[in-house]
Amino acid sequence: MLGATGAPEMVVAFLADGVIAGLGALLEFAPPIFLLFFAISFLEDIGYMARAALISDRLMGAVGLHGKAFIPMILGFGCNVTGILAARSLDSRRDRLVSILVNPLISCSARLPVYVLFAGAFFAERRGLVVFSLYALGVVLAALAAKVLSVFIKPDVSSTFVMELPPYRMPRISGVLMQTWERGREFLHKAGTVILLAVVVVWVLSNMPPGVDPGSPQSLIGRIGSAIAPLLKPAGFGTWQAASALVFGAIAKELIVGTLGVLYGSGVGSASGGSGLINAIQANWTPLSAYAFMVMSLVYMPCVATLAAIRRETGSRAWTAFAMAYPLVLGWVLAVIVYQVGRLIGLA
Repeated sequence: MLGATGAPEMVVAFLADGVIAGLGALLEFAPPIFLLFFAISFLEDIGYMARAALISDRLMGAVGLHGKAFIPMILGFGCNVTGILAARSLDSRRDRLVSILVNPLISCSARLPVYVLFAGAFFAERRGLVVFSLYALGVVLAALAAKVLSVFIKPDVSSTFVMELPPYRMPRISGVLMQTWERGREFLHKAGTVILLAVVVVWVLSNMPPGVDPGSPQSLIGRIGSAIAPLLKPAGFGTWQAASALVFGAIAKELIVGTLGVLYGSGVGSASGGSGLINAIQANWTPLSAYAFMVMSLVYMPCVATLAAIRRETGSRAWTAFAMAYPLVLGWVLAVIVYQVGRLIGLA
């Protein structure tokens, strides 16, 4: 349509393959994100959250945390920044610090589009089970990390579990829907703003320097991805597109799908429609490499906003650097294990 108006080819390519493809690739996954926020809002409205913290006190104690730490963990499923800020409610500095450091391992809503994309492309009949396995893996990793950190970070105060329990009540559907809408709108607004700016950068890098084929290994983004790709080869996704997506995903996890949509030139808004990106994924990935990539996306490092929250809440550059480094190493190791073990048992 833009081409028919006589708009320059560069402008048409930027809008179609850049802005529309990148934003469209995210908007396609808005429904499951709203569903996640609906579930969290529903549990809050019926008064279950506080009781869940009380019930889980023994379980949280097994990994060295107070029962109150359960609530920041649950909120981390919506956004890790929210979960980190909620750790202020913990009385012990040790509990606050451990809760903050492990919260990024909880799978936030920004990672969900990555799971939906790859699970839909390769595990259509078991997509729900695959997505659940990633959420469960995040919880297990957070618990193990909390246990290890609790050994090395000594408690500063001892406290008993005291929490006011609100009464159970029938949920107000209007209130639940309003909270769902506000949280979903905030997520899409933040994600859309960040992605729009990032898509411009991705598109420019994929079309520079002048004279190279757009989105080719010779482009600037291709060179960046190609420099990192060898490190990812043992994990099964050693392509410059995957490496570039992870680089931008370190800024905000919402950018992973958007970046792939731009680099493969097939987002929701592309000529090939919503199936374009899935077709491109299926042509360049295997089920095993896709699952390893999802594991890497789950773990590999907190986004910039989460790191800023960690820096603000801990007041320590050292702990912030640690929170950035250990998931990066852990994510790479786990992705390599998934892929290499999968190959050994014949899943490649």
